[in-house]
Amino acid sequence: MTQEAHTPVGQDAAGTALQRLVELVKNRGETLATAESLTGGLVGAALTDIPGISAIYRGGVVVYATDLKATLAGVPTDLLAEVGPVHSDTAAALAAGVRERLGATYGLATTGVAGPDPQDGIEAGTVYVAAAGPDVVKVRKLSLSGDRATIRRGSVEAVLDLAVELVAEDLA
Repeated sequence: MTQEAHTPVGQDAAGTALQRLVELVKNRGETLATAESLTGGLVGAALTDIPGISAIYRGGVVVYATDLKATLAGVPTDLLAEVGPVHSDTAAALAAGVRERLGATYGLATTGVAGPDPQDGIEAGTVYVAAAGPDVVKVRKLSLSGDRATIRRGSVEAVLDLAVELVAEDLA
């Protein structure tokens, strides 16, 4: 039996953003929740690699299927019908919806196409990440390249970076 070395997401390039995010949120006594599509739980996994994260991480939902984005994360069905699951407005609604539904201060969300093939005419590597706070939602569009694993890792890094920006701005 062969074992492969595994480096948790929190230990690679996303590590600095992850540590900073946890520090900022913990110091303020606030909380996080996640709604993930293409990342399939990798953001939650990165967070839960941190000892003591239960003080700030409320939980997350993996909403890979489009209908679950509505039923579990609160994305309006009319929005999904109008723009689809891979769109900036959908990402924003995912982040705001999971924040509200899980009773967290901040909601983080990922949606996109990991590939290798396009989905509904949207190219692989097209990703939207979002972070929602009490007063603002930030969304970033990404155009990533590489295989599925690379696109998914890049999505995790990007949503953590965006969350740090949002939380830091809330401090100002």
